Amino acid sequence: MTNIVFMGTPAFSAPILRMLVEEGYNVLAVVTQPDRPVGRKKVLTAPPVKEEALKLGLPVIQPTKLKGSAELEEIIALNPDLIVTAAFGQLLPKELLDAPELGCINVHASLLPAYRGGAPIHQAIIDGQDKTGVTIMYMEEKLDAGDIISQSEISIAHTDDTGLLFEKLSKVGSDLLKETLPSIISKTNDRVKQDESQVTFARNISREQERIDWNKSALAIHNQIRGLHPWPVAYTTLEGQTVKVWKADTIQVKTKELPGTVVKIESDYFVLQTGLEEAIRINELQPAGKKKMSAEDYLRGVGSKLRIGDTFE
Repeated sequence: MTNIVFMGTPAFSAPILRMLVEEGYNVLAVVTQPDRPVGRKKVLTAPPVKEEALKLGLPVIQPTKLKGSAELEEIIALNPDLIVTAAFGQLLPKELLDAPELGCINVHASLLPAYRGGAPIHQAIIDGQDKTGVTIMYMEEKLDAGDIISQSEISIAHTDDTGLLFEKLSKVGSDLLKETLPSIISKTNDRVKQDESQVTFARNISREQERIDWNKSALAIHNQIRGLHPWPVAYTTLEGQTVKVWKADTIQVKTKELPGTVVKIESDYFVLQTGLEEAIRINELQPAGKKKMSAEDYLRGVGSKLRIGDTFE
């Protein structure tokens, strides 16, 4: 029986952990990020992988920072044959990378060498890509730069947002790992070096990336909105107040107003001018201090004073 330490944090990782247990691998422990305050009330919340591990009756280790920690020594002392990571959220120190006989492998949500980093799913949608996938790779000290073991590709639909694509890729990653693990354990797997000339990065989303620039094309803004849905969510401002934009679509409107200008208001949506004489239809939003709501509810309530010619910035 192969002894595995699993390391992961978000919902993307939970089905992968569950697959390992269902396939009969001996998961010695699950390593995940510490519980964090969530929401406006800052409720201390366990990561999805911790919740899954507890359901499965597995021990959980939650280091604030791995390097030099007592938790690192605890993981090494478990003497795993293999470490499997999937969106863990921290770099692994060299002493941990060197510890397992079969190495450390990562389930990464992109077709490497494209989109190394912490936000590959977000960035693929923001960039308007029509395909992505999952890579199983060996880990090394350099971020997502290890040899590729296997890959699986899927299409990105125009209607996909980051939440939907997370779910799709989690299933792809689980299936690919299930298919690939036997060859890793028997040491018969492929091992292909990444082409450094093709490397791109998808670093963690910054606050600056969340702000909508209405001068961009309608398609670019639509991709940004769905790429940041359901987290961290794109935003704009109206009269100095933040407005999060949860859902929107491109729409054909013949107008030459300045970008960000309200050019049409209907009972259940309103339309903002973008660059290139294009427009975005706002379907779901969240005004400052309010819950998210449909555009229809917004226009009946807090947004009832919105008028054609008003400008979002």
